[in-house]
Amino acid sequence: MTAGATPPRGRFIVLEGGEGGGKTTQSLALRDALTARGRSVVLTREPGGSPLAEAIRNLVLGDWPEGVDAVTEVLLIFAARAAHLHATIKPALASGRDVICDRFVDASYAYQGAGRGLGAARIAELETFVLGDFRPDRVLVLDVPPETGVARIAARGGNNRFDAESLEFMRRVRQAYLDRAALAPARYAVVDAARAPDIVTADLLRHLAELP
Repeated sequence: MTAGATPPRGRFIVLEGGEGGGKTTQSLALRDALTARGRSVVLTREPGGSPLAEAIRNLVLGDWPEGVDAVTEVLLIFAARAAHLHATIKPALASGRDVICDRFVDASYAYQGAGRGLGAARIAELETFVLGDFRPDRVLVLDVPPETGVARIAARGGNNRFDAESLEFMRRVRQAYLDRAALAPARYAVVDAARAPDIVTADLLRHLAELP
């Protein structure tokens, strides 16, 4: 690249899936693998990813006496997403760095749209308002049966109110992820995350090898 030239845009990679799928573990593994291959990588998460978005995350995950209704929850999450995009994701991509994000907009379709029953149409309205035509380059869905996810959460000790959701809620979340992946197979990959972590990582890297 010549002096003063604009660096090539980074790749926006999102890890999705229900609770207990190993997203945090795999995010770290992918960061290390891509860094070893000479990529500059920013690791981030949702809700969160910037100081303002992290403050909103605390509101979303807090156990408030009056509870957090579905509409409040989804609006807070999209507010955090807007801040995250502005402060972290878009600047990193523009500078040529890859961004690996633990959850993004598909989580809203799965958790609030399907899990909470708000429906895909409401989520799509917010997606268009906040994201415009911006979308991830690749969405990797870490798929585990809800029963497996529940067992993993119990083993590690749940630490937020989403971890305590019912098995039926988690089944709706899983199905929403699978349905969205089926609609755009060129951009999504569903990976069996019930296997050993190193095998899952190798599978994820194989799917990322298809990116420019």
